[in-house]
Amino acid sequence: MPKFIQFSQTGEPGVLEIVSGTLIEPKDDEVLISVKAIGLNRADAMFRRGEYIFDPVLPAQLGTEAAGVVLALGRNVTHVSVGDKANLVPSFPMGAYGVYGEEIIMPGHAVIAQPPELTFEEAASIWVMFLTAYGPLIEDAQIQPGEPVIISAASSSVGLAAIQLSNMVGAIPIALTRTSDKKQNLLDAGAKHVVALSEVDLIEEILRITNGKGARVAFDPVGGELLPKLIRAVPKGLIYLYGALGGENTKIPVLEALLHRATIKAWIIADLLADEERKRKAIGYLTEALRRKQISPVIDRVFAFEDMVAAHRHLESSQQFGKVVVKVGE
Repeated sequence: MPKFIQFSQTGEPGVLEIVSGTLIEPKDDEVLISVKAIGLNRADAMFRRGEYIFDPVLPAQLGTEAAGVVLALGRNVTHVSVGDKANLVPSFPMGAYGVYGEEIIMPGHAVIAQPPELTFEEAASIWVMFLTAYGPLIEDAQIQPGEPVIISAASSSVGLAAIQLSNMVGAIPIALTRTSDKKQNLLDAGAKHVVALSEVDLIEEILRITNGKGARVAFDPVGGELLPKLIRAVPKGLIYLYGALGGENTKIPVLEALLHRATIKAWIIADLLADEERKRKAIGYLTEALRRKQISPVIDRVFAFEDMVAAHRHLESSQQFGKVVVKVGE
């Protein structure tokens, strides 16, 4: 009997429980996958806590990223075959399908052939991190060679993806982090400059790095007290806000915003994935970059399936550098 993970109440990682279940056959537009690795994201923890953009229906399953082997197909699915290595593009609502499992049934539109030469652990970690950064930086802002790009929460998997994509097109990634503890790691990961927010004045540092001009683009999952500073750091520029790590409520200094004329754009990956043409183009762009080794996943730590509670604790510890992945089976 395949095992899967669910939670019957919201709260700390300990609410996650391993249960056994019986899977039905995939429907016409679905795929049955034997899971080999699961990629964890902050959204998973928020959903588990009841702090996501919508509430879970309990008992709830969770997850959006995994890689494995196709076991069975619905009759309408023709783009993958039984026995193929495949992984998930997170193009379905959290909780709609259970991803944390040994065998899972997924909608066919979310299943793609695994990029070649990637391990299951690597393949399970790529799409949220790179698609989240691709949409604002490559598709929308179209960052250019030589221009600075401010990247906050830079040691997260998405932050590291933003650093890689910036370097790929010749832009200058400026990594923001809380302290200098991860400074060398960020420099090794490709950041051209690292700003420790608790140790220096952000505005002064950005102006120093940019010769007084500021940046055109900032990529931020924090908001909170950081957002007013970013407004001053990107005069007449763009701030892509894709999270609320700094708290749900953010004060925007209206006069500062008027003076500096920065544009704040909310960004969620679902917008890109809801458009099949944009999704196809994004996946093709990133798959080619992976093939050329211009970008690569950064994995912080791999946990066993049975240690999912510990994996979630680590996910929320803010100690990781890159992606937290769970291996399923041998």
